[in-house]
Amino acid sequence: MSGARSAVASPRPGGFRAALLDFGGVIAEEGFRLGLEAIALRNGVDPAGLQREADDAIYETGYIAGRGTEADFWERLRRRTGIAGTDDALADEILRRFVLRPRMIDAVRGLRRQGIAVAILSDQTDWLERLDARDGFFLEFDRVFNSYRLGKGKRDATVFDDVVRALGAAPAGTLFVDDNAGHVARARSRGLAALLFRTEDAFLAELASWTGS
Repeated sequence: MSGARSAVASPRPGGFRAALLDFGGVIAEEGFRLGLEAIALRNGVDPAGLQREADDAIYETGYIAGRGTEADFWERLRRRTGIAGTDDALADEILRRFVLRPRMIDAVRGLRRQGIAVAILSDQTDWLERLDARDGFFLEFDRVFNSYRLGKGKRDATVFDDVVRALGAAPAGTLFVDDNAGHVARARSRGLAALLFRTEDAFLAELASWTGS
């Protein structure tokens, strides 16, 4: 869900027929990272260490690909780090920090008005559906692709082939936006135009230069 940032070449303007946007860290604040920081501080553990353990646990338990449960994830994390709290209380620390970014939702609406198909592509669990039940953002997108339902995440580069095919788009005509440099690099390896998201201002300025809006 989180990742280190590094410089990755931006796509060239024009010609996009589809756009894939990550959820946490792009469409919304990165609640997973922010929530884990709060949990770490409350429990007196190193935030960076807890983040690494959580990143590993959510994949190794299979929760992020729909092959494990939330209970599996939290039990492993408690056992490996010593954090305390019920599953519900710990999850709330994360979920309440996924706050939609209004300017990003406006950008999605603008792209759709131009006839560009816009989808979420997120390495998320069933938490994404809980967040939609709370905030109602799925209706802003043409499709929602979630690793929990796909059975694979963005660590597997073939997910980009699957999603582009499902959209009926060409890789070169698909823009992918993520705040994780590894995901961006894998998308580019499959032929997508991929952009590393750093800030809303930088992204929106570049998007405007590509679309002329």
